[in-house]
Formats: sequence, structure tokens, C-alpha cells
Amino acid sequence: MSSGKDIQIITILVILTILFLVIYPLNSTPFRPMLGIIMLLFIPGYALIAALFPGKNDLEDIERLALSFGLSIVVVPLICLGLNFTPFGIRLLPILFSLSFFTLVMCLIASLRRLKLPDNERFAVNFSGIYPLIKGFSNTKSRFDKVLTILLFFLIIALTIMLIYIFVTPSQGEKFTEFYILGDNGTAENYLTLLEVGSNSSITAGITNHEYVLTNYTLKVLLDNSTLRTLHIKTNHNSTWEEKVIFTPEKTGNNLKLEFLLYKEENFTAPYRNLHLWVNVT
Repeated sequence: MSSGKDIQIITILVILTILFLVIYPLNSTPFRPMLGIIMLLFIPGYALIAALFPGKNDLEDIERLALSFGLSIVVVPLICLGLNFTPFGIRLLPILFSLSFFTLVMCLIASLRRLKLPDNERFAVNFSGIYPLIKGFSNTKSRFDKVLTILLFFLIIALTIMLIYIFVTPSQGEKFTEFYILGDNGTAENYLTLLEVGSNSSITAGITNHEYVLTNYTLKVLLDNSTLRTLHIKTNHNSTWEEKVIFTPEKTGNNLKLEFLLYKEENFTAPYRNLHLWVNVT
């Protein structure tokens, strides 16, 4: 493979990673995690090594490969740490575009530095030379160097497997449910506090499921301990139910407690979540 082809391949991989992580339906294919893992574990480090060592005699091929993995593991956390101090934060798109920008800049620097070298001194990837490379490594390396190199490769493989496991099996966070009521303007203020007996009233209630499973809820609306409305709601994990709940006051009075009690999975021993307002009914 001629000089510069590896930079072209890295650039194409960066573009493909962006497409497969951002654009639907590409982001729902198996290529998304594959490209994401390559982007995290190999591409940034390889681009940095290419920029730092443009000559073929600067590093041995096997060292260049090992350092590509090692430096990627260093570069990615540093970029994430920098994003933590920006308004963008540590999120998918900022990380993706930051890594892509870093990689493309390093590729540009690598290309410019290689152009300054004579053709026969520029680094180039040659797949046909893999067997001679392995044979030469076996013949020229001392036993100590061989052991260190083999240990380095095993370490890289183990770390790669561990990171892949972390990515494909994310840890389950805390289980909880968001329960809220909203006023007439769709915010948590300006609630209706003056009701009329026998007339329909309504308030917007919302439930967001963070229980990691499909969950059945029961929502009860009570006025002064008398049930006015009962709703049965089913939501998936990370789904939100939000509707106007209509109820009819059946008694008059001042400073009556209007309660919204949420029960989970038909466990009516005690409310799972509860909210209330103080209302006047005329």
C-alpha cells in the first residue's frame, strides 16, 4: 500500500463513524457499535502516531500498532475531560465530533509531514509484508523484547475486551419514577386553586418511567380523602405519559386537600409517589 493510503482509510472510517452514529436508520445497524469501538480504541491514536512519526524508520510497525491502541486509550479520556469544562458536556455528539476533529487534524499534519520526506523514507502500510515482519520480529528481537511485546499485546487485547463489555452491557442505574403535575401554562406554577362543585376541572399530570421495565401505574385523584378519579397507566422504560386528568369536585369547602396519588404494580399499601394542592371549592 502506497504512502498516504492509510491516512485516506482513517479519514473514510471517521466519516463512516459519524454517519453511522448520527443518521437514521444507519445508527440502528450493527455497524454502529463496531465503528464506535474502532473510533475509541484505535483511530485517534493511529492518527497521532502518524503525525508524530511520519518516517518509516521512526518506529517499527509492531510498535506503531501497539502505540496506536495505547495512545487512543489516553487521548479519548483527555478529550472527554476537556469537554466536561465546556457547555457541551460529556455527551455522544460532542465526544464524536471532538474525536473526529482531532483525528482529521492529526491526519492533515501527518500528510503534510510525510510530503516533506523523500518517497523512500515515508511511512506506508504494506499488507504483503506482514509475514516478513513477523518472521523478522522473531529473528531479530531478543527474548526480553519478545516477552515485553507479547505482554503488551495481551494487555491491549484484554483492555479492548473489557471496554467492549462495558459498552455493550452498561450498568443499570437507580430505578425511579418521575411524577409531576403542571399548571395551565404547562409549567410547575399557576395551578388551578378555585374549583366549582359539580363542574369538571382538569390538571395535567405526567409520569416518566425510569424503572428499566414495563411498569403498571394507578393514579388516584382524591379531594378531602374522597376518590374523584382513578386511572390505570402502563409505560415502558424511559417513556413518558402526560395527559390532562379530568375530575369533578363533589363537595364545597375552603383549603381542601386535592391529592394525586401514584401507585405502582397494584401495590396499594402506600402511594409510590404523591402530590397535592390546596383548593377552594364553591
